[in-house]
Amino acid sequence: MKNDILHRKDRLIITAIEIIDELGIQGLSTREIAKRQDVSEATLFRHYKSKNELLIAVLNYFSQFDEDIFLSTKLKNIKPVEAVIFLISSSVEYYENYPAITSIMQALDVLSYETELNEKVKAIINHRFQVVKSLVEDGQKSGDLRSDVDSDSIAELICGSCREICLLWRINGRNFSLKDKTLSTIRTLMASLSI
Repeated sequence: MKNDILHRKDRLIITAIEIIDELGIQGLSTREIAKRQDVSEATLFRHYKSKNELLIAVLNYFSQFDEDIFLSTKLKNIKPVEAVIFLISSSVEYYENYPAITSIMQALDVLSYETELNEKVKAIINHRFQVVKSLVEDGQKSGDLRSDVDSDSIAELICGSCREICLLWRINGRNFSLKDKTLSTIRTLMASLSI
């Protein structure tokens, strides 16, 4: 029985992501999720007490890969510039293989206006930023990256470039390689900051 509950909860999360991808955050409703899962809304509310509780589960699902890739980057024990490239490469490869998940990244700003979701959204964005900033600072300390440029600015350029390219990829019907375009941009940026 417990496995059925966990399995159903996972299916509800994935369905919510698919709806956000197809209809936007404004198209997400408990009625639509229940309809697509062929269950009643009452069944959905047995698993998640509210739509916001389900959205918190979606955000947890979205950020779980972050933790895995951050840990993998750390365990690789590679130079900071290579670590940034590995981190971004792994992330965009995941996004290309699971394009619907990028809808969550693009919805983070809207979700942050929900009081119950605000702290979770801030934690995701700030943690991603801090990981990149830390790698940049390591690169500056090792002498691989220019230290006369603020590490916050470099991390903002990296994170912002990734989000913008992903948005362009989504709104243009995914008509280019997200991985190739993002890595080309990040490599250019890193080369311009390398010593």
